[in-house]
Amino acid sequence: MRRIFPGLAVAALAALLAGCNETTGPVASVPPPPATRGPAASAVSASNLPPGAACTSEFNAYQAVLRADVETGNVNKSVFDQIQHELTGANAACAAGRDAEARSLIQASKARHGYRA
Repeated sequence: MRRIFPGLAVAALAALLAGCNETTGPVASVPPPPATRGPAASAVSASNLPPGAACTSEFNAYQAVLRADVETGNVNKSVFDQIQHELTGANAACAAGRDAEARSLIQASKARHGYRA
């Protein structure tokens, strides 16, 4: 009986290890085409912001970073959409000439989502 047991153990070990062999190569992940990744349709428009205002500069800079992050996959589309919703208030404040309020809202969004330098 002692001779059969080591043989069974070796056979069982061989069967287990055979299951570990990879029969196919790695599968490459293909990103979707740029048209389906881009946030352009859902980004808050900066066209109504006063040129030269500090809040306009800060708003545009934050939007540029967000667009790049969502296009590269560093930020989920759902998070991007949430941030865009938050930025509607900053956009309205900046457009109305309330620079300090707009910048405060932008800074709060940055802090909430880890964009604070």
